[in-house]
Amino acid sequence: MHRFAPSTLMLAIAASLVGCQDSGPQDTKVAINKNPYPSTYQAMPAQKTLIKNATVLTGTGDRLDGADVLLVDGKIQAVGKGLSASGATSIDAKGKWVTPGIIDVHSHLGAYPNPSVESHQDGNEMTSPVTAEVWVEHSVWPQDPGFNAARAGGITSLQILPGSANLIGGRSVTLKNVPSVTMQGMKYPDAPYGLKMACGENPKRVYGSRKETPSTRMGNMAGYRNAWIEATEYKRAWEKYDTQYAQGKNPKAPERDLTLDTLKGVLDGDIKIHNHCYKAEEMAMMIDLGKEFKYDSGTFHHAIEAYKISDLLAQNGNCAAMWPDWWGFKMEAYDMIHENVAVVNAVKNSCAIVHSDSETTIQRLNQEAGKVMYRANENGFDLKEEDAIVWITHNAAKSLGIDDTTGSLVTGKQADIVIWNQSPFSVYAKAEQVFIDGAKVYDRFDDKYQAKSDFMLGQATANKAL
Repeated sequence: MHRFAPSTLMLAIAASLVGCQDSGPQDTKVAINKNPYPSTYQAMPAQKTLIKNATVLTGTGDRLDGADVLLVDGKIQAVGKGLSASGATSIDAKGKWVTPGIIDVHSHLGAYPNPSVESHQDGNEMTSPVTAEVWVEHSVWPQDPGFNAARAGGITSLQILPGSANLIGGRSVTLKNVPSVTMQGMKYPDAPYGLKMACGENPKRVYGSRKETPSTRMGNMAGYRNAWIEATEYKRAWEKYDTQYAQGKNPKAPERDLTLDTLKGVLDGDIKIHNHCYKAEEMAMMIDLGKEFKYDSGTFHHAIEAYKISDLLAQNGNCAAMWPDWWGFKMEAYDMIHENVAVVNAVKNSCAIVHSDSETTIQRLNQEAGKVMYRANENGFDLKEEDAIVWITHNAAKSLGIDDTTGSLVTGKQADIVIWNQSPFSVYAKAEQVFIDGAKVYDRFDDKYQAKSDFMLGQATANKAL
């Protein structure tokens, strides 16, 4: 499975466990840089802002009618009725709705940008079943016009994932949806990395068609296990090195390996798993795989059959990121019910999410969540707006490991906020104003807050010259 021969890897690890015999400690301890491409994001200047008289959905399951939200220094200072603040810019939101910024946990913007041409197809490194060494942030084109279109739909944060051709496809990155000329200018500070994995048809089809391994689901499972066995040995080698160094010995550091660096990050609890997985029995196996190698099996994406194992998901703390109604486009996506999200949501301690996996659906993720609410209520559920908003705010933030800073209108959290013209779950809903860290980044009625990428500005200039 790994691009290096297992015998070579094992010899290197064995040597590192023994350590070398030179006298005296090394001058400098060798360490893996966990974030060599750090965020350079800087919040835009934010005014003190008081949003008044709105219907507020907090993202924590509460609805407040005729309520106010106060933003100070880029943070939420207060949510309630009758708020006042000297020197604040006041927005009368009577008849409007206010929610946390929408978060999409499954996007490929920037890695599969528009224009959708061959030279832009940078999301799938289909050269080996295990490509944990690749980081999708190195493919993200921040000039993708899709980021601006998503912002107009209320998207304030999003996870960019590699594609699902491989068993282990590489690292994901979480971005703030702000205009930027670099990926690092969008990179969400201190957000954990993710690791994309994929079950089922995709990897076995890609590699089986080449007469390579895996070509079956059992081949998929063997491939994951081989990769995690190597990662376990790599982690042990580094732990041995760290221990010996702390003891004042002169150990030889293990040979660096980008693939195993990422897998070790998962085993260390620093990197979150995001698993493209449709079928109930495969999600259950992936949960057991995590238990075998002692890592958190994370979030299941698409999860068409999550309703069958909703209790198991909740018991193990797994989130499930689902579509409202995409199904039937391949065999593993066939056994769908429109109440899927609602069934998962109904279990205590669950983490149900609505995601897009689409450059167009991301522009109306609020209405995708609305589809679930309305269809589920037609079939005996009693879901309300304050329930549905959680699927695209708080739960999404929890999946990405950023719920301590965003995803709900709670005092002290970042002021990532959307003002809607009406209920965000109406087919007529439109985001009127969008704030990130308290700074207005979109205004439906003001061109100054409707950013266009340099690419689109260049196209407009070129078209005028024709």
